[in-house]
Amino acid sequence: MLVTIFTPTYNRAYILPDLYKSLCKQTCKDFEWLVVDDGSTDDTKSLFSKWENESDFPIHYVFVPNGGKHRAINYGAKIAEGELFFIVDSDDQLPKDSIFIICKEYNKVRGREDICGVCGLKAYFSGEKVGGEQRFDPFICNSLDFRYKYHIRGDMAEVFRTKVIREFPFPEIPDEKFCPEAVIFQRIASEYKFYYFYRKIYLCDYLLDGLTAKITRIRMQCPVASTICYSELTKSNISVSQKFRASVNYWRFWFCHTTNQKANIGVLWFISFPLGLVMHINDKRKQKI
Repeated sequence: MLVTIFTPTYNRAYILPDLYKSLCKQTCKDFEWLVVDDGSTDDTKSLFSKWENESDFPIHYVFVPNGGKHRAINYGAKIAEGELFFIVDSDDQLPKDSIFIICKEYNKVRGREDICGVCGLKAYFSGEKVGGEQRFDPFICNSLDFRYKYHIRGDMAEVFRTKVIREFPFPEIPDEKFCPEAVIFQRIASEYKFYYFYRKIYLCDYLLDGLTAKITRIRMQCPVASTICYSELTKSNISVSQKFRASVNYWRFWFCHTTNQKANIGVLWFISFPLGLVMHINDKRKQKI
């Protein structure tokens, strides 16, 4: 099969049926659905026991102790059977022609070793593109240039080559259950490019119990991974102003360390230390920590 649709999940039995129904409606069935259950305590397991026996596409359900989405992705990448690895969150869905479009677009660049995958649009369930209707023709670039050079807004739907995801696993920090996805995007961008196309392949909303709704608190609770992300961004091929913003965020979360942690950032960026401290204090006030 060409595509592994990968879903990490935690206590989402109430909404997973919507994703399952959208997969059943796919016009192209050249995919498997690989689900890593990150320690759910609800009825998720019983749902998959039923679906594995009735679906017309392969479903592989794996239960692991709770360790965070990034660990689930690392594990899923190791056992995925598809050439492509498509992360689809448990509260999201796919348009009925999503896999067909992915296969069609990927075949245009399949022979290029510098391509890490293909990338289409995310849309809200209303049909509106995430980030607004900022149109572009298909093109190839790395993910940092896509954001920082071409200034295209909104989350995108990335479909990775599985071998690339295996090549760039998330760092697994002891006692931290979150790692920004930007960490691997930045690392992949140093060696590979995406093929970007303007077609909707992913439907989403942002739930009150999702990561996005609680992201500042989560980053504060996982300062090692958060500071790795911003430290590496200051060393990337982006503008000085963008590096400065990354350095401010570095210090903002560096102050969340509960132990004496040596700063791992270029000496130049100590200039942003005071502003990072101000933002950290403001975060604590807002989060009531």
